[in-house]
Amino acid sequence: MARKSIVVFVLLIVVGGIINAQQPGADGLGDSLFPGLGNGGYDVQHYTIDLAWDSDTGAIDATATIEATATQDLSAFNLDLIGLEVERVSVDDIEATFTRDGREMTITPAEPIANESAFIVLIDYNGVPEPLVDGGAPVPIGWINYEGGVYTVSEPSGSATWYPVNDHPLDKATYTFRITAPKPFTVAANGLPREQIDNGATTTFVWEASDPIASYLTTVNIGEYDIQEEEGPNGLPIINYFERGLPSSAIENFALTSDMIAFYSEIFGPYPFESYGAVVINANFPAALETQTRSVFGPRATGQTTIAHELVHQWFGNSVSPADWSDIWLNEGFAEYLSYLWIAETAGEEAFLREMNRNYNFIASSNFSAFGGTAPGNAGADNLFNPGVYVWGAWTLHALRLTVGDDIFFKILQTYAAEFRNGTATTEDFITIAEEVSGEELGDFFQAWLFGDSVPDQPAT
Repeated sequence: MARKSIVVFVLLIVVGGIINAQQPGADGLGDSLFPGLGNGGYDVQHYTIDLAWDSDTGAIDATATIEATATQDLSAFNLDLIGLEVERVSVDDIEATFTRDGREMTITPAEPIANESAFIVLIDYNGVPEPLVDGGAPVPIGWINYEGGVYTVSEPSGSATWYPVNDHPLDKATYTFRITAPKPFTVAANGLPREQIDNGATTTFVWEASDPIASYLTTVNIGEYDIQEEEGPNGLPIINYFERGLPSSAIENFALTSDMIAFYSEIFGPYPFESYGAVVINANFPAALETQTRSVFGPRATGQTTIAHELVHQWFGNSVSPADWSDIWLNEGFAEYLSYLWIAETAGEEAFLREMNRNYNFIASSNFSAFGGTAPGNAGADNLFNPGVYVWGAWTLHALRLTVGDDIFFKILQTYAAEFRNGTATTEDFITIAEEVSGEELGDFFQAWLFGDSVPDQPAT
């Protein structure tokens, strides 16, 4: 009897250990501002989005194929998806069960997934995507149907409005888009166009993005476009999509794109992706977004500095993305300041300094707080894109440049861009690079410029 009790006890320990080892992945990645974004327990390698769009109803009918690797033993895992009807889910070709709760979709495979195992998820879904009004974004985000077609701008959390996704920059992946639209519409997306399939009344456009993308930087745009192609530095394909009917003033500045790429490549290092270009839409979109390799612009957001701003993001924001949304100044402060270098290049140093002084006076004024401005490192979930992450963030970099000198400053940028290419970084990572390259202790400097109650005095020149 005693021996039987020992055997049963040992079996219970073994079985209990197996059960305990198989846990569901976390329903968030612990972001300090948006803890519910993204999911744990796996790493996505590749998405294939096979999607047909109905121009009459705005509905989509789609299948997402997600290739992932488990980072723990998984009994279940989550994806982000907002609205839309899920018809079927399978894991490794075996039907899986799922539940929905807000943006969280919990998938339970028929068999647990072992740590480090590769697995493939197929999700059939459909419906009319609804734009998301997110307190962190100044405009509706996600999949936007409009009179001329579709555009998608998703920062920080809108990608889940049109496909199931691990929706956080910490899980970058490559993409294939197979988008079917009725004639005469054309599709512009991330990466490079690979194939057009004539289906009679519709066309399927296949795009491949071979460099890892943070989900908020994915884009699919459907419209009637004039397409302009050119060869940029080192043979880089530049492909622009200008919606028909736009005034020439909305597109003329894009003729400078190749020169801008050459200019910034000399400063930061080689352009990091396989192509670049713009999508300019004739819609009520009062902004621009640096969607990877193919930035999206509203018709009134096409000035040279804005074009430069979105291009700079390809290095800072896209190739090197924020590990936490509280690090947003690493995107916007960098793009804002470095776009001003184009002013210095084309209009002269005095014009650059006038812009810097104008911004400093704004930060130091009572108007700054009236517009919701904060120190760059203090942005919150409800004011993520406040003016502080842009202009005070820009001044943080300018102050660093004045403190360490031009040679060291630009070496810091080059080192940062190279070390974290195709990955993510934190403010602490950037400070570490700045200190290593400069040989200076910069903790107090960054504390004052990123987190202070008021903007510090300008460093002496």
